[in-house]
Parts: sequence; structure tokens; C-alpha cells
Amino acid sequence: MKVLVIGQGGREHAMAWKLRQSSHVSQVFVAPGNGGTALEPGIENIDIAATDITGLIRFAKQAEIDLTIVGPEAPLELGIVDAFQAQGLKIFGPTQKAAQLEVSKSFSKQFMAKYKIPTAAFKTFTQIDLAQAYAEKKAFPLVIKASGLMAGKGVIIAEDLIEANAAIELFLKPVKASATPEIIIEEFLQGEELSYIIMSDGQNMVSLASSQDHKRRDEGDQGPNTGGMGAYSPVPWLSEDLEETILNTVIKPSLAGLAEENTPYQGFLYAGLMVSPEGKIHLLEFNCRLGDPETQALLFRLKSDFFSLCWAASHSQLQGKCVEWDDRAAVSIVLCAPGYPGDIAIGEPIANYTRELPEDIKIFVSGAQLHGQGLKTSGGRVLCVSTLGRTLLEAQTKALYWANQVSWPGKFYRKDIGWRATARE
Repeated sequence: MKVLVIGQGGREHAMAWKLRQSSHVSQVFVAPGNGGTALEPGIENIDIAATDITGLIRFAKQAEIDLTIVGPEAPLELGIVDAFQAQGLKIFGPTQKAAQLEVSKSFSKQFMAKYKIPTAAFKTFTQIDLAQAYAEKKAFPLVIKASGLMAGKGVIIAEDLIEANAAIELFLKPVKASATPEIIIEEFLQGEELSYIIMSDGQNMVSLASSQDHKRRDEGDQGPNTGGMGAYSPVPWLSEDLEETILNTVIKPSLAGLAEENTPYQGFLYAGLMVSPEGKIHLLEFNCRLGDPETQALLFRLKSDFFSLCWAASHSQLQGKCVEWDDRAAVSIVLCAPGYPGDIAIGEPIANYTRELPEDIKIFVSGAQLHGQGLKTSGGRVLCVSTLGRTLLEAQTKALYWANQVSWPGKFYRKDIGWRATARE
């Protein structure tokens, strides 16, 4: 089988790497890919942008691709799944209509309210003055969210009115004359976040292992929000009862609601949850794809054939499928370019990057391109060091050691990924 992965980040590197391990897969293509996928045996980068749907369809036909898997959100917003299906090409991901769950936070919040899915109290705005007047009357901190896609940077937690007003102005400033920006202002929820991801074939679903992402740039979960500074799996405090609550109050009602609206969901569905100290569940957001860097941790632990799962899901054959996981814990630490998540410096050569690592270590490439025999930085999140350990603390210790081995000017990373869970250990 030939597989095409759409995207160019660390998530796509991990997906392509895992797909190539399948005995059913002869070749994996990544469009456009990155320096990491360029160096993997049996994986070939294709110089087509993830948003060039016409070019991707042309390539999929010419190369006789058996299955395409979508990594990032941008092509989903553009309707890549609908376009591929219209050409008779097999693709795994949600349709443009279903992807509105992620593409529009306003749509998503209204959907949650309609189907009584627990979420934070919220209000939507398109005008700066009305939004600022509303914020002035609320208790802080407040969560300000851009309704549209912002590459993981569309959420600001405002500690006071000054920060709230600045966030409102930032997100409601028109980017182009034809667009009317929209924001969500919602209550700040206390608790611990949980990433819960499922695969759905339109009728049946299977759950993936639990994970937790660290969005804040600085240690102790401080500083600005980012696309993700690291993740770990599994989450030790997720009990069977709590997981059953998540399935019954969030996942199943969401899939049923989509089916009721003639939009059966096929693809990865990521529920970003907040769990209060009392165990109460609130849905923060949906993503209509695998998370990054959760994917790097999850796929490192996955023992089942990833391709076979995606193939079954794309053919509505998930019923009865079981997913097997490594008993060891995984930790993934993201190494960033200076300035991230703001203006970044790129083009720096990366020293000591290697694929020759022990079996329980893997360095996935997120924002780096191949230059000669080496890599140079090309994005804010550059590498993701993933490790396995008998305990979370062991995995964290290994990840920190290897994160310190590769280098470029200004490299930084959080040294406390998984800190709450390791404290429990």
C-alpha cells in the first residue's frame, strides 16, 4: 500500500514514521514534509503545500495512493476530504462541514450548547467596544479566544482588564476587508487539562490512550499560550469511571449530534478537557485531527498497526477493533527557537541531531529543513524529543538528557513536562 500524509510538522513526522512500520505499507509520501521525514527510510517528501488541494489530488492519482491521512487543520478547513472523495480517492479525515467543530470556535460552542455538552460559560462578539464593555463587568482571569484557526495561538488568558482589552483588539482587528473576525469570551476554569482523542469511522469509534499537553511557554504552566511545549502519556489520574463520564457526556453526545445533523464524523476527534479538583468535566475545545505534540507521545506508545487502524476507520470497519499500547510511559519535550511563540529566528544549523538512537528514544522534527547533510531551523517549534520509561519520571529524565544533546543558538525548552504527574509518582 502507498500512503500520503498531509502536513509538515512533528505530528506528521510521527505519523509517517509509524505508518512506515506497517507490513502493509510499501511507501509513505509526506506533502510537503520536513527535514526529519526527508531522512527517514521508506519515506519521501513531496513538494506540494498542504493547502494545495488540486496539486495533492493530482499527485494522489499519479502515484496511485491507496490512502491519504490529513495531519493539520488548514486543509480540513479548505475541504480537502470532500475534494478527494469527489475524485474517488480514499482519505481519512472529517469533511469540511464536520471540521467546523475546530475551524469555528463560535460554531463549536453553539454545538456544545445545543447538545448539552458541558463547557465554560461564554459569549461571542464581533465588535471591539461591545466585547470590552462585557469584559469590564466580568471577574478575572478571563479566556479570550479567536473564533477562527490561529495555529495554536488563538487563546489568551487575560489576568486583568488591560490584558483583556489588548487581546480583544488583537483578535478583532480585521485581517482583510472581506472578513469579519469573531471572538469568544468565556469563564476561566480551574483544574487540570486532559487530551482525549478518538478515531471514528462515521458509525463506530475507538479511544486512543490518554495524554496531557502543556500549552504555556514557561515552567509551572506560566507565560503565554503556545502550540504546545510538550506532552506525556498516559495520564495516571484518569480512572475508568472518569473515562466513562467523558465518553457519556462529551464524546458520544458529540458524535450523535453530528449524525443527527447529517454530518457523520470520520476522522480523529480531539477533545481538550478541563477536569476540576472535584472530577467535574468541561469541554474546552475540539480539534478535528491529532494533537501536536500529543501525537509524538501517543504513537511512540502505540503497539497496534497504525495503518491498519486508519484503513479500517476510512472504510467504516472500526467495529470490534482493539488498540494495544506499550505499558511504559512516554514523554515528549518540544525544543523551540528563540522568540517563540512570537517573532522567531530561523536558519540556524542544528548540532548533534541524529537518527541513531536507542529504541526508547526518538527525535521527531517539527520545524527544521534539510540543508546538505544536516538540519537548519525553519519554525518556532523545531524538534520534539520523545522517550519511553518504566515510570513517567524515568521517561522525563531521559527526555531531558537528550533534549540537552542537540543544540542551536537560543534553543529553549521546558524542563518540567509532566510535572504534576511526576509529583504524584
